Amino acid sequence: MKKTFLAACALLAIGACTPTIRVEVAPINIYAKLDADVRVRLDKEVQTAISQNPDLF
Repeated sequence: MKKTFLAACALLAIGACTPTIRVEVAPINIYAKLDADVRVRLDKEVQTAISQNPDLF
């Protein structure tokens, strides 16, 4: 009977000791760059707008 009681106490003591895990997550900064394709498309659109409206500038 004592062995059972001691085993139960030991299990309760082990179960009471649960580790705590804390994780800190730093914010991630993402810097977007203009893609060359986007620049080429914008350049073509500007050239088209200028050619269609020569008095624009």
